[in-house]
Amino acid sequence: MLDELLTDVIREIPSATGCVGVELSGGANSGNVALAVKAARIPQVHSFGLLVGGSISRQQSERRRAYANHCGFRDVAIPALQYPPFCPGGVRALRRPHDPAGAFYQEAFDVVREQAATRRCEVMFTGSGGDEVNAHHSRTAAELPTPEPVPWLGPKAVRALREVNEHLAPIPVLPVPTLMAFGMHNPGFLRAGVWPVSPLVHPRMVRFMEQLPHEYKRGKALFRERIRRTGLPESVASPAEPENFLAVLEKGLRSYGLPVLDDMLKESVLIDLGYVDGKALAQARQDADAAPTVPDLLCDVLALEVGLRSLM
Repeated sequence: MLDELLTDVIREIPSATGCVGVELSGGANSGNVALAVKAARIPQVHSFGLLVGGSISRQQSERRRAYANHCGFRDVAIPALQYPPFCPGGVRALRRPHDPAGAFYQEAFDVVREQAATRRCEVMFTGSGGDEVNAHHSRTAAELPTPEPVPWLGPKAVRALREVNEHLAPIPVLPVPTLMAFGMHNPGFLRAGVWPVSPLVHPRMVRFMEQLPHEYKRGKALFRERIRRTGLPESVASPAEPENFLAVLEKGLRSYGLPVLDDMLKESVLIDLGYVDGKALAQARQDADAAPTVPDLLCDVLALEVGLRSLM
C-alpha cells in the first residue's frame, strides 16, 4: 500500500519537460521518495543533496551514492560546509531582501535550488514531513519536553510567548510543523522557478499513516522495511548515525555568525524594539567564546536581525 500510494502521488504531478529533481539526503524519508520516483518511470531525474560534513559525511555520501545508483539518477552532491549560515556571498551576508524567519541553511539550499534550475528541473520532490507522519499521533500519551528558558528575550517577546497558543487556526490535515517548514523552505524553490512537492504529506499519505499501528511507525519501521526489500544494504536502510547539520551550523556561527552578533550588540533593531535584552545577549556572546558549541538559538536571533535589516 505504501508503494502504491507514494507512486500514485508522484505520477499525479505534471511536468511539461519530464525533467524533475529529488532532494536526496540519504535518510529514510528522501530515500522512500526516491524509490517511488524510480517506480513512476519519469523520463529524466536529477538528485540533489547537501553533504553535511563532519564525522558522518562519509557514511552519508555512501548512502546517497547507493540510492542514486539503484534508481539511475543523475546525482549532484554539494558540500554544505562551503555554504554555512551567514557565509560570504550568501543572501544574508549581501543583505539582500529575504524572509527574516527563513531556514538556518538558506545559503546552502540556495545552491541546491540554483543547480536544479540550471538543469531545468520543473519539479523538486522532497522528503519533507516524513518525521511528522511517523511521530506519535496527538491522541497518544506522548509528552513534549519543557523548553529551556532563553535568558536574552526582551519584555515584548516574553509577553508575546504567553499568547502564542491563543486564537490558533483549526488543525489542518497536514502536520503543523510540516506546514511551518514549507513556509521556510519552499518560497526559495518557487523564486528559482521550481515547484516543490512533498509526497510523504500528501493528504492520502497522512491519513494512511495515521491509521497505522505505532509499531509500524516507531523508528520509521515501515519506511526502513521498504528500503530493505529493494535489496539496499542495512547501512542504507537503518544507518547507525543519521545525517545532521550540526557541523554546518557550528561553522556558520563560529566563523560568520559571531561577528554579526558583535555588530548587533552595537546597533540592533530587535534590542531597540524591546524583543531582545541587550545586556543578556552580550553575556550570551561572552559565554559562546568559552562554550564547546555555540547555542543554535543564537542563529534564530541573528537570522531575524539580519533579515529585518535587509527589509528596511
